[in-house]
Amino acid sequence: MIHKLRRAIRNDLEAPEEARHFGSGWLSGVAALVLSIASLCLLLGERLQGIFSTQALSPLYALPQFTLMLQVLLVASFLLACSNLVLRRNRILGFTAILLVLLTITIAETLNAQAARASGVALSLDWFVLNILLTGLLFIPLEKLFGRLTQQALFRDEWREDLFYFLISSVFVQTLTLFTLAPAMTIVHHTGDWATLRQTIASQPLWLQVIEIMFLTDFVQYWFHRAFHQVPFLWGFHAVHHSAKKMDWLAGSRMHIVEIVGLRSMTVVPMYALGFAESALHLYILLVYLNATFVHANVRFNVEWLKPLIVTPRFHHWHHGIEKEAIDVNFAIHFPLFDKLFGTYYMPKNQWPSGYGIGGHPVPNGYWKQFMYPFKK
Repeated sequence: MIHKLRRAIRNDLEAPEEARHFGSGWLSGVAALVLSIASLCLLLGERLQGIFSTQALSPLYALPQFTLMLQVLLVASFLLACSNLVLRRNRILGFTAILLVLLTITIAETLNAQAARASGVALSLDWFVLNILLTGLLFIPLEKLFGRLTQQALFRDEWREDLFYFLISSVFVQTLTLFTLAPAMTIVHHTGDWATLRQTIASQPLWLQVIEIMFLTDFVQYWFHRAFHQVPFLWGFHAVHHSAKKMDWLAGSRMHIVEIVGLRSMTVVPMYALGFAESALHLYILLVYLNATFVHANVRFNVEWLKPLIVTPRFHHWHHGIEKEAIDVNFAIHFPLFDKLFGTYYMPKNQWPSGYGIGGHPVPNGYWKQFMYPFKK
């Protein structure tokens, strides 16, 4: 039964373009489903803090307006679902959204708000919801207005896998942070004689610290990234990221968890150990997250005078290109300067790759198959 329901939802989400036009009920059905899922996740985050929420967002639940906001989301989801039921012959999205709305209301009435607050590590469902809503609201319109491949659908092939990667990296954000910061705290504890250096670094203006962090981490990321291309065992993990055959704002989420932990350990840990202010590190993390999403996006921005200064979508799209010339080029995350210095810069004027992925497409589809891919011969 569940399998049939999932297949029915999937089929309607991936309906042909001609069946998605405005007035067909498809848009209202998708919106209703998204809002109903968001409502359920936020409710679980609020009622089961410590299990389904991230500590950084706990002030959100203390707001007097939180309950009103949740009710608005539920009502909006219900009304959009009703619109789907009226306009569309296939009403599976609307019915599913209404079921989720009813489930959310039932949980809100019966779940004890004090349960399970003592858990040390939480699954950050709330962070996932806010992350996907804010990022989607920013980049989906950009891709629709300035898309390079205008025929590429919002729900393109393998979007479910990339959404699941997005979910994993979001709900385990606290666990991954604790895992990668543990070495940093150990280094700080055993390097008390660095106190003067740390104070000097932390006393700099915030904007200067952010720029310094960008240059230092980009230098490290360049060689980390290059190693994951040129060391065969490491390439198995990074190949998962390169297996995406379509580039859009969601494609950058496809990263093996081993690579995520390694990358954060090699970049964030030294910055903490050197003493950069937490506010500068938080600002950098926000900037690098938005930048990583932007450079993978399906946008046609091609500002030639910017290309020697900062990494642009066209620069990074060539890194993912299927062409022979695109192999092992453009490793930098922020500044093309490092690729120019070390001989890996490639940017043919006003050209984009003809396709994306890996020759022969050896990486299987599906999250768990891709998770196991690096460990197989």
